[in-house]
Amino acid sequence: MPQRLSDVSLADLIPETRAWNGGNGIDLADWIGCVGSFEHAIAYGELFWPDFVEHDGCVFFAGFSEESYRGFMQQTNGNRQAVEAVMNHRHILDLFSRPELSPTREQVVYLGRLLKEMWAAKLHRDFPGRQFVVSFDEGPSGNLLDYEVTFFQDRA
Repeated sequence: MPQRLSDVSLADLIPETRAWNGGNGIDLADWIGCVGSFEHAIAYGELFWPDFVEHDGCVFFAGFSEESYRGFMQQTNGNRQAVEAVMNHRHILDLFSRPELSPTREQVVYLGRLLKEMWAAKLHRDFPGRQFVVSFDEGPSGNLLDYEVTFFQDRA
């Protein structure tokens, strides 16, 4: 059974916070106040609480490509659920392109769980009459790039 977000030690996920104040540590709110920026907060807000749009009975992230949509519809013989799943997937590692970043599996899984919960809440809020599957497989993997979050409408 997957861990709940609240079961994870954030200090373990952000070890830098332990080194602050001569090794006495710093809480996350104070740490963000020292190293964060308004620009980062706004950008992360878009990641965690994205805009969605409806197109042809499907729901996608805002800014999706209609050309890709048509191509995937053709490849899947009109399977809207499959098209939503592929067009809405995000690999956790692809969210950060700096090569010097070396996240741990625990950090990647935590972020994946968080995105899954937030996207599910936003989809429910924006489309209250529809049922969505928001998926994040956090099972063991030899490659951190395998961790991805996606969503699609449950049309069953």
